[in-house]
Amino acid sequence: MSSSTRNVTPHVAPHASEVTTDGAAWLASAGAHPRTTLAFWEERPEAPVVLPCGSAFDVVSAPAIFGRRMLDRMWDEGPGSGPVAEFRGRMLLFAAPGTAQRLPSLLEWEEWSARGRDGGRTGEVPPLLCHGAGDAVTVPAPVGGSARSGSRWLVAPDTRLPWLPGPEMLLWAAVRAARAAVRISIFPPADQDANVYDVSRRR
Repeated sequence: MSSSTRNVTPHVAPHASEVTTDGAAWLASAGAHPRTTLAFWEERPEAPVVLPCGSAFDVVSAPAIFGRRMLDRMWDEGPGSGPVAEFRGRMLLFAAPGTAQRLPSLLEWEEWSARGRDGGRTGEVPPLLCHGAGDAVTVPAPVGGSARSGSRWLVAPDTRLPWLPGPEMLLWAAVRAARAAVRISIFPPADQDANVYDVSRRR
């Protein structure tokens, strides 16, 4: 697996949908047998795999539309994101280990403390599925993913030590996404695959 050439365009990221060799090594490190995972990907680079959470990463899974709004907040107003994938209609945001345990209580506290404040409630935040120690997720294939397949990378891992957001950053993104005005258009986006993110901004 090799890195694809990335051409920067204004505001729209270079297409970062393919996992680099270092990114694949980081993903594989989550499992008990990294070499086996890498050997499998060498033979079948277009195959997804199931990897455990809790050591290399946690995963926060959000409904696709809300997850996209969270991701937009993180890139437009924040430091960017860690790796992000789409899988079967949900957005998978890879997060720092421990996030899955901490984020639900932060969301609950934000909802409780915001009661009575105009525009302060986070009731529009849909239930987020937090996968941590003891859980596993299906990771899209290193190459060949697409929107039609229902499994693809939006921000593919490209280093052995990617920056990963913690629970506070994801709380901030979820609250901002819930408060953001929903823009409705009768026209679909011109190119769904064009909305990927500039990994050069990621920490």
